[in-house]
Amino acid sequence: MNEIVDVGVAAHIGRYSDAVVVPAGAKTLYTSGTPGLMPDGTLPIDLESQAEWAWRNIIAMLEKAEMNVHDLVKVTHYLTDESYIPPYVEVRSRFLGDARPASMLMVVPALVKPPILVEVEAWAAR
Repeated sequence: MNEIVDVGVAAHIGRYSDAVVVPAGAKTLYTSGTPGLMPDGTLPIDLESQAEWAWRNIIAMLEKAEMNVHDLVKVTHYLTDESYIPPYVEVRSRFLGDARPASMLMVVPALVKPPILVEVEAWAAR
């Protein structure tokens, strides 16, 4: 339903789309920046576990909205250290599979609370 727009830029950088067109009247979901908090509110110490829980939380939001990763239109990823990029990309790839939303990854000096190493913000449409 969402149309991928490919101008060739993303293909040289990673597994995402250059742009995505959402048709008029589509149901949309916008998530807040979502850290890797576990259901009991605790935060794992390491980046990989935080990334996994951030994606589990995003998937849970999609499911509650009767959507899935193929409905993702745009994802913004926030990391607090450049060295986290390779392990984060591995976790992200596991959760997204062959879904290719438009994507932006930023390395920032800090997130809302110092122990948080990653946050994911997503937009979806169906």
